[in-house]
Amino acid sequence: MKQFILPAIAAGVILSCGCNSPEKKEQPESKSPAKETPLQISGKENGTPCDITLHEIHFTKTINGADTLIRDEKENGIRFSVGEKKDYFNDPDGKLSNNTAPVLLTKIDNTKPFTLTTKVTPGFTKTGLYNAGVLYIYKNDNHYQKFCFEQDERGDRRVVSVRTMTTSDDNNHDKITQPFVYMKISSDGQTIGSYYSLDNKTWHLARLYRNDYGAELWTGISAQCPVDTGSFAYFNDMKLTQTSVRDFRMGE
Repeated sequence: MKQFILPAIAAGVILSCGCNSPEKKEQPESKSPAKETPLQISGKENGTPCDITLHEIHFTKTINGADTLIRDEKENGIRFSVGEKKDYFNDPDGKLSNNTAPVLLTKIDNTKPFTLTTKVTPGFTKTGLYNAGVLYIYKNDNHYQKFCFEQDERGDRRVVSVRTMTTSDDNNHDKITQPFVYMKISSDGQTIGSYYSLDNKTWHLARLYRNDYGAELWTGISAQCPVDTGSFAYFNDMKLTQTSVRDFRMGE
């Protein structure tokens, strides 16, 4: 009997050692943080090259002849003229779609923080429905954001944000009684916030969303006149820095 028992015990020992071998022990997989990829929204990147420096910002792209409509009036600021029925908007049902507004843009590295700030004074009139001075975030004609100081249907002046992802939304914010407002768009590479201020000190949040535009992006200024025969907007104290706001709720 011993001749049969000992081989069986030995076999059992061999099998037991094999099951507990460190070489076969499963190790937990190391997981790297998930990376969010930018949205792939197809569209035409409008514009042609230009070479304009305003308030130490080098603008290198012009859409719809914006470079011919700019005049630096020094003390008054940068006057941005706009012609009749000029707008940039992808209407959900197509009836009001119009991509004829002039836009002046500068390229930014969207992997790094940035903040564009300026004082905006549009040429508001009684008949100037939707007249506005505008700040832009632009990827292509189907993927961009407008941030406007605009005249609404009742003739009131409002801060308005419009985000276009194939089609445009339209978000009206607070009524402003004074003729100008300070506006700011800021990103830390992950988040984009849009803010306005009446005194350039206390900032109010108008819009906040994930920065999904990819590494190459454009920002800049525009004036629009979707209904009337022409208008203008003044831009003063314009600054573009490679920093972001510290608090995306407070805009400071």
